[in-house]
Amino acid sequence: LSECQQSDLTMAEVSACLDSVTKVVDRELQTWVKNHIFNLEEKALINGRYSALKMFKRSQSNFITFRDNDCRWQYLTVSPEKGANITYKKCYIHLSQARIKELSQVK
Repeated sequence: LSECQQSDLTMAEVSACLDSVTKVVDRELQTWVKNHIFNLEEKALINGRYSALKMFKRSQSNFITFRDNDCRWQYLTVSPEKGANITYKKCYIHLSQARIKELSQVK
C-alpha cells in the first residue's frame, strides 16, 4: 500500500496500484474466511451444532455490507477529480486488512 502512495505517481497509476493491492487483500481475506468455515464445519460435524458456522457466515456477510457502505459514504464526500475512487479503494483495503487481522487472531 505504501508503494501506491508515492508522490510522483499520477492518479491513474495510484488507482491501478490500489487495484493490484485490492486483489491481493481479497485473496488473503478469502483464504481466512474459507479456513474459518472449514474449521467450523468440522466442529459442527463433531458436536452437531451449526450455530457458530451460521453466525460466522452472517458476520462475514455483514462485514461485506458494512465495508461497502462505509467506503461508499467516504467516496461520496470526495469529488471525482480529487480522487474519490482512490478514497474508496484505500478504505476498502484498510477495512479488509483489519478483518484479516481479526480473523487471524481467532483460534
